[in-house]
Amino acid sequence: MTTQEAGKKIEELRKELHRHNHNYYILNNPEISDKEFDMLMKELEALEQEYPQFSDPLSPTQRVGSDLSKDFEHVTHERPMMSLSNSYSIQEVDEWFDRVKKALEGESFSIVGEMKFDGVSISLTYRNGMLERAVTRGDGTQGDDVTANVKTIKSIPLKLQPGDWPDLFEIRGEILMPWEVFEKLNAERAYNEEPLFANPRNAASGTLKMRKSGEVAKRHLDARFYSLLGDNLPFDNHFDNMLAARSWGFKVSSAMKLLNTLEEVDEYIAYWDIHRKELPVATDGLVFKVNSLRQQLNLGYTAKSPRWAIAYKFNPENACTQLRFVSFETGRMGIVTPVANLEPVLLSGTIVKRASLHNDDIIQELDIHQGDWLYVEKGGEIIPKITGVDESQRAPGAEKIHFVTKCPVCGTGLVKIYGDAAWVCPNRYGCRPQITGKIEHFCARRMMNIDGIGEETAELLFDCGLVERIADLYDLTQEKLEALERIGEKTAAKIIQGIEDSKKVPFERVVYALSIPNVGETTAKRLALGVKTMENMQSMSVEELTALQDIGPTIAKGIYDFLRDPVNIDNIKRLKDAGVQMSVSEDKLAPAGDALEGKTIVISGTFTHHSRDEYKEIIEREGGKNAGSISKNTSFVLAGENMGPAKKEKCEKLGIPIISEDEFLKMIQKEKE
Repeated sequence: MTTQEAGKKIEELRKELHRHNHNYYILNNPEISDKEFDMLMKELEALEQEYPQFSDPLSPTQRVGSDLSKDFEHVTHERPMMSLSNSYSIQEVDEWFDRVKKALEGESFSIVGEMKFDGVSISLTYRNGMLERAVTRGDGTQGDDVTANVKTIKSIPLKLQPGDWPDLFEIRGEILMPWEVFEKLNAERAYNEEPLFANPRNAASGTLKMRKSGEVAKRHLDARFYSLLGDNLPFDNHFDNMLAARSWGFKVSSAMKLLNTLEEVDEYIAYWDIHRKELPVATDGLVFKVNSLRQQLNLGYTAKSPRWAIAYKFNPENACTQLRFVSFETGRMGIVTPVANLEPVLLSGTIVKRASLHNDDIIQELDIHQGDWLYVEKGGEIIPKITGVDESQRAPGAEKIHFVTKCPVCGTGLVKIYGDAAWVCPNRYGCRPQITGKIEHFCARRMMNIDGIGEETAELLFDCGLVERIADLYDLTQEKLEALERIGEKTAAKIIQGIEDSKKVPFERVVYALSIPNVGETTAKRLALGVKTMENMQSMSVEELTALQDIGPTIAKGIYDFLRDPVNIDNIKRLKDAGVQMSVSEDKLAPAGDALEGKTIVISGTFTHHSRDEYKEIIEREGGKNAGSISKNTSFVLAGENMGPAKKEKCEKLGIPIISEDEFLKMIQKEKE
């Protein structure tokens, strides 16, 4: 792979992972399994390590996905809530065990095996035996304060049982919706013709973010706890601390077990791979942790996860069910996606009726015929996926499934994207799902953040003739909205306020909101900072756009064509006239410093004053260069807490200085002065 090819592949992976993160954490609507996501992430991590010149503080490898909500107060975690490294085979767990054994240099150790519950991560703080605060995981650095809602969960103690609990401590776990409650809730929603929750995790997440605690209480959420944190814990090991927590009133799984040998670890996996289906709540794997807190400290952390723990993900369940028919659905960018509509089948506790077939190539590869019996798998126990066909059950003379040649909505002839498997409807400005999809995208939280306009409202506004282009949003009035069905006075006022507030949204998010082909969130930021103004971007040639950082020829051509389309030209003009930001803010255009000119810096550990991403931005802003690994070219390592022992050892070997967070900030200030 050439350097140019590597850069292009890295950008493609980042774009795809950002989208999947958004689908999973914000929309609660994942499209791929955990395993597929992890494989993509590992591929990106490997490329970024091999090609450090493409380092980017906004890369998905540098942060944890976020479930932050603007409806709740954001609280910074005293200790970051990191994710765990995932494994999908006993062999990978065994290899982790061997790495721990080698790192501890022959010192004896034990492992704690636990269930990996599939819910919403939560951190509870107790002071003097009383629940003080409950915070979601969020982005790992800060989360949402959901204390009022958590207090409604009966299995969470508001006041601890008598015991030797510390005056101040933190306990972490998962908020769950039991299968029985989940099935009743979905039955009620089906009766009321409301959208069904895909799985208990989504239902628990949606419940925990409800604005009325009384409604939360009706959902009968549950919890399980797996980690005790604090300065004065009763024991020096994880297992005994969790037993103590159980005695104080916390629900700690009875599946937790102390394991002393590799054979016991493997037996634990084999047992729960079968018996997990008997549990009253959803699980998606197991977790293994080194028991000794001292040994955990010595093993340390990587950038994203502890070295002393690993998650094992169960193999997905599968079943065989009959295909009823294949439907074809047109998306926001005109891509037509085939969907297998199935005879309902129970998989991992939920009824599966539909599964995406992705594109024509998949249909041809699987050789699907009308009425076929299909093998369905739930990757990560969430996303249904068609994995094969039982040809022995195929009816004689069954007709082969063929991809449609016209848009299923507007009837326009489809065109094939060069070098891609997708078929696209070219009727961008006359095809209903493309228009309403772009309106919904424009209004979404990470774009223009116009609260109150989701899928249904976008379709309503279009069907009523009020919004046919995104610029039409800025012509809406409260009176026009109140005249529509399903939109009352409060909702109308909220939408109008959201439209007004959107005029302050930064230019880089405006670029993302425009639905420019192949321009995702990260690319939009790079593009906006590179061109500075919309006027500049509109005047640039394909070659000039390609010269910008991370903008390849294909993306550049897409941007160029988009900005010369008469409809888009008019849209952008009207947005500008309405007061939408069309240039990068002055503070982001401020001259960069040179305090770190010529220096190559590696960041390691966790920090107090700024996040890792913020420090990477500071380094770039001050003329320095971020690197992902330590080498003889490293100027120094910016080290926070829990810097890995391997990195420390390499610094000592190469004579690389290690600078603390406070020393770094003082150094920047001194250079400026």
